[in-house]
Amino acid sequence: MKVEGFVAALREAETIGELFKILREKGAPVLELDGQKFLIVVEGDFEGRPFWTEINGEKANQALGDAMLNSSSFPFKCKKPYTGGNVIFVNFEDIEVEKFLVAYRDPDYGIFYLVENGEAKEITKEEYEKLLPEMPEFKIKGMSEEQMDMMGAFFG
Repeated sequence: MKVEGFVAALREAETIGELFKILREKGAPVLELDGQKFLIVVEGDFEGRPFWTEINGEKANQALGDAMLNSSSFPFKCKKPYTGGNVIFVNFEDIEVEKFLVAYRDPDYGIFYLVENGEAKEITKEEYEKLLPEMPEFKIKGMSEEQMDMMGAFFG
C-alpha cells in the first residue's frame, strides 16, 4: 500500500468510530507502506470532538518528543465540515523498545493495542489499563546533533 492511498482512506470517515475502524482495517497501528514499516499516529477532531493517539498511556506527541520532527505528517480532511487532523508516520526502525501499548482515543471511546516485536494485537481497555504499569519506558531515537545543527536548532 502507498502512503497516499492510506491517507485517502482516512478521508472517507464520517465519525471518529469510522476513522478508528478504517485504521483497524488498514492494519494500524503498525503498517508497512512502500516497503517500510511505520507506527501510525493520528490526532485531530470531528466537529470539535478531539481524537488522539496514546503510547503507553501518554499522548503520542509527548511520548515521541523531538522524534516527531523526524516523522512524516500528512493533514487529512474528512467528509463532514470541520473534521480531520494529521496522520503521522513514525519510522518503526527508530523505536528502541520491543514492547509498548498504543491506543486511538476520543473522550469516550478507544481501541487498544499491544505492540510486541513489531506485531500489533488488539486488546481490551481493561487489558490495556492492566498492562500500562508493566510497560518499559517508550524510547525512540531523536534527531542527531548533526541533524539539529542542520535545522539551526541550538541546545546549550
